[in-house]
Amino acid sequence: MHCPFCNDEDTKVVDSRLAAQGAQVRRRRQCTSCGERFVTFEIYEVVMPRIIKSSGRIEPYDQAKLRRSIALPLQKRPISADAVEASISRIEQALRKTGEREVSSKQLGEIVMGELKALDDVAYVRFASVYRDFQDIGQFQAELDKINLPKTTNTSEGA
Repeated sequence: MHCPFCNDEDTKVVDSRLAAQGAQVRRRRQCTSCGERFVTFEIYEVVMPRIIKSSGRIEPYDQAKLRRSIALPLQKRPISADAVEASISRIEQALRKTGEREVSSKQLGEIVMGELKALDDVAYVRFASVYRDFQDIGQFQAELDKINLPKTTNTSEGA
């Protein structure tokens, strides 16, 4: 870090604290050459993977496009804006966790469907019908049957 007063390269950190609810690190620095003190802020930079479309075209990740894709099936559903934002954050986190520079749109679609299924069954089926390109009512029924399957519990007996 260059000193803003004398432009020397050698500075030392005197104090570090979290700022902006933990999203930044505030560092108090001192120049070892001129002795002046100054403050710097560090923030993390998140690089989202690029999306490989089914046509093979690669495009940058677009949060606005993701938001629209989620908002459409959620129209007129009793889901709060906070729940939608939390879902978007989880989707982005799942994309980052892949560790890949490029992720297929199919993989992204599956992540989105998982989030929508957890949020609202109707929104999930709406999204799945477009995403999976349902051609007839039988495909809708098959998806509904998956949702309505009774939840099984793991009841191991014996010792």
